[in-house]
Amino acid sequence: MKKIVILGGGASGFFIASNLEKSKKYSVTIVEKSKSVMQKVRISGGGRCNVTHACYEPAQLVKFYPRGERELQSVFHRFNPKDTIQWFEKNNVPLKIESDNRIFPKSNSSSSIVECLYDKSIQNGTLIKTEFPINSIEKKENQFIVHSKNESLSADILLVCSGSAPKIWDCLQELGHTIINPVPSLFSFNIQDKLLHDLLGTSFQNAEISIIGMKKYKEKGDLLITHWGLSGPTILRISAWKARELAELDYNFEIKVNFLGISYEQALQEFIEFKNNNGNKKIEKNKPFSITNRFWNRILDNHNINSSKNYAELTKKELTAIVNTLTQSVFNVEGKSINKEEFVTCGGVKLSEVNFKTMESKKHKNLYFAGEVLNIDGITGGFNFQACWSESYIISEELKSI
Repeated sequence: MKKIVILGGGASGFFIASNLEKSKKYSVTIVEKSKSVMQKVRISGGGRCNVTHACYEPAQLVKFYPRGERELQSVFHRFNPKDTIQWFEKNNVPLKIESDNRIFPKSNSSSSIVECLYDKSIQNGTLIKTEFPINSIEKKENQFIVHSKNESLSADILLVCSGSAPKIWDCLQELGHTIINPVPSLFSFNIQDKLLHDLLGTSFQNAEISIIGMKKYKEKGDLLITHWGLSGPTILRISAWKARELAELDYNFEIKVNFLGISYEQALQEFIEFKNNNGNKKIEKNKPFSITNRFWNRILDNHNINSSKNYAELTKKELTAIVNTLTQSVFNVEGKSINKEEFVTCGGVKLSEVNFKTMESKKHKNLYFAGEVLNIDGITGGFNFQACWSESYIISEELKSI
């Protein structure tokens, strides 16, 4: 009987175990350094678990991955979000597609996903060992010896699904694999600016953000003011696509924010027309643009504009200053923060050292990889989980043939 050992009790490890039916040909053991398993699955999506995304064509789906686009083409041809939906529904976890194409369990609880994967793995005869931190991995003839503090396990087949675990990356380097230096992805921007102060929860639906000094790069979409600065899908996409560049800047840089998502010229024209049509109305109670009252009054206050006066009394200088703030604000970013429960890493096992038809190492037979241990990451929206499901499915299909 072949001994299969899975390093990491997360989404990838449990999806593999869930797809490996009980067999006399092999035994399956999951080892996890923490006391409990699938912790990241539990807290993902605000506790709802954003399982995947309703994008079904591989050629389109790979565009949501800053790293791994080419390699994931073949992976998604074998197992894509439609397959994910069918798999969970077959296993009594119905999913739902929300208006932004993110997919969640109908229960609105990540527990549905966790319990499904856990129960399925147990039914398949998987042994789960928690509080098993890995100290080293030794290759001995045709086996891998996984050493913990007080115990060692031998594996005929080793599956590394350990996420962004530095110790495991060190072990893989000792086995001859190249590790691309990991840096954070999917993070929000720390900004200390009086324009944003105490406006927690203020959002903008069509904002445009660019990084000053990075040519031809803009993101447009939802933006959110937080305790520490700016977040939301637009910021998170920037942090993913420019993860390495921002790390090189030590997370100190300038961004330009267009809160309206329209040009300065268009905003100026619309404001002038609004002023001409509303001369007798109070500035404080009548906004020319679709922004919150709190943000509107903050702008007026920042420019020392008397909000109790009428639009007819608004000077050209005041009007242009408001439009400039709304469409061309510049902020100094001084650090980053983790976005709620999201923590994704750019970096990991070098992709050219993995056979993506099987997810097997090109350096060691019977060594496989899935999930964030690889130098693959997606933007927010269920894409990182989909990569896990797809890679793990391929591994499970390969192992069924042993």
